[in-house]
Order: sequence, then C-alpha cells, then structure tokens
Amino acid sequence: MRRLRYQMAMSLDGFIAGPRGEYDWIAADPDIDFAALFGQFDAAVMGRKTFVSVSAASGGAPAPGLETIVYSRTLRPSDHPGVTIVGADPIEHVRSLKAAPGRDIWLFGGGELFRTLLAAGLVDTVEPAIVPILLGGGVPMLPPPGARTALSLRRKRLYPRSGILLVEYDVVR
Repeated sequence: MRRLRYQMAMSLDGFIAGPRGEYDWIAADPDIDFAALFGQFDAAVMGRKTFVSVSAASGGAPAPGLETIVYSRTLRPSDHPGVTIVGADPIEHVRSLKAAPGRDIWLFGGGELFRTLLAAGLVDTVEPAIVPILLGGGVPMLPPPGARTALSLRRKRLYPRSGILLVEYDVVR
C-alpha cells in the first residue's frame, strides 16, 4: 500500500506559511536534491488555499511531474486543466489513492487537510524540513483542534549550509 507522507517546510516555531500566507522565508539549500525528492512520489494532494497560493507564485503546477490533486468545493475543474479537482470527501478519495498501485503520495499542504487526514488515520509519516527562522505567527503546521498523535523518529538530516533540519517521523498507530 502506498504511504501518505506529510512533507513540508516549517519554521522553528511551527508555521508552514507566514501571517499573509507567504513562504519567502524558506531558505534554498543547494544540497537538497529536489529531483530525488520528487522521484519518491507520483501524486501530490493539497487543499485549495495551498494550491492557489503555490500555483500563483510558480505560474503553473505546484508539483511538476506529479499528478496534482486538489480538494476544493469552490474551484472549477475546467479552470485548472492538468489538475484533478475533487469536490468530494478527501478522506474516502485519499483512502482509494493509497490502495491503488504507485509510489508514495505527497501531502503537499496545507494544515487543515493534514489535520483531517491525520484524524482519519491516513497519514503515515510527518516530515518537516525545519527552517531556522521564527515567524511569530502564520499558518500552523497542525491547526487546532488537532488530536494528540505519537510519532516515532525514522531519520534526520542536517543541511549545514542553510541550517535546515529534515526530520522524518512515522505516525504511531
């Protein structure tokens, strides 16, 4: 079965975006192999707010080369060719994605979708890339009310040039 992996950049104080949704604080590190990272996945799932923010900034698909699935009741599929817009319950849809053959699924964002899928028992790993910055406010990685969830350390890696610490945890069931 495919794994659903919540992989995101996060400030040291726990935010995945700044107070106005900005993510210009995420440091670029030349040692991070993004081709290898994207190669672990064949699909990316995200909520509407993340999709709108990232696609506007990138001028295109937020996860190039991956099937992009956006959960939204307001976006029209005809306005976003090349992206799958799902207006139905994300829990059942993600459950079916996990059961289908393929590589892992990247839970690209955001926090509300993460909270929903975590509560449903569908998230397999939580993998923050902790950026050495304190934002003081913004979009939290897990917005309240979130359930207490035990995690088990899988691995960690420090990128010395930027100070980014990638930490990978398995969700303990």
